[in-house]
Amino acid sequence: MTTIDDVLSTVPEPAGADIRVERVDYVHEDAPLQGVLAKDAAVAGPRPAVLVVHDWHGVNEHVEARVTMLARLGYVAFGADVYGAGVRPADDTAAEVAGRFYGDNALFRARLLAGLDRLLEDPDVDASRVVVMGYCFGGTGALELARTGAALAGAVSFHGGLITHDPSDAHEVRAKLLVLTGGSDPVVPDEAVHAWQDEMRGAPEVDWQVVTYADAMHAFAVPGTDAPDHGAQYQERADRRSWRALQVFLAEVFDEELTVS
Repeated sequence: MTTIDDVLSTVPEPAGADIRVERVDYVHEDAPLQGVLAKDAAVAGPRPAVLVVHDWHGVNEHVEARVTMLARLGYVAFGADVYGAGVRPADDTAAEVAGRFYGDNALFRARLLAGLDRLLEDPDVDASRVVVMGYCFGGTGALELARTGAALAGAVSFHGGLITHDPSDAHEVRAKLLVLTGGSDPVVPDEAVHAWQDEMRGAPEVDWQVVTYADAMHAFAVPGTDAPDHGAQYQERADRRSWRALQVFLAEVFDEELTVS
């Protein structure tokens, strides 16, 4: 079975790099939050940055691996904390914790904006080149953050829920959007994909794309997921392809030379 360490190893640390990964405490209103920041301390000056939003288990080793991978690619990466410091639910409580934010979109967006603000405080971040990405719950969050009109270069959803809004706020989106979804995902069925696309078509100024991976279930890019009876299972092929799609997207929106790991 593919592990998180296996995925992390697909992006080796560059020669001469000094990748630092550290916990970062910050606050939204009265709520203490704790994210994880990764960057190459051997590089000086502002650089593009990526905000990573966790799945329904909170900021965990998967988030840490992804921000580390992004730092190895040359970005400042920050794993934002939507839930709150120390709130890292297991499978039996994750749906309940995530549901609090699905049921309170204003709070959900406010926590996402707090994470973005914390990332932008970092002196090594080029504020004009920031992308948000996320997995499952975090994929939904990436798109919700884009809907706030935040000044993002892009937003990427890995098997995230595709929520439509009535009235639509698609016209608020300033970011380019990349949706990576599973062709056999019962949590995000074809009907949800079509409805989301129809909403985006109503805002022709928004640049969006959807990539669907054959036979991929929900959570296809989260190593260790193995619950096919519940429609969720890791798929190495879809994980590998979606990571490459992310790199192509980042190179485009950040106007960089493309190098794919």
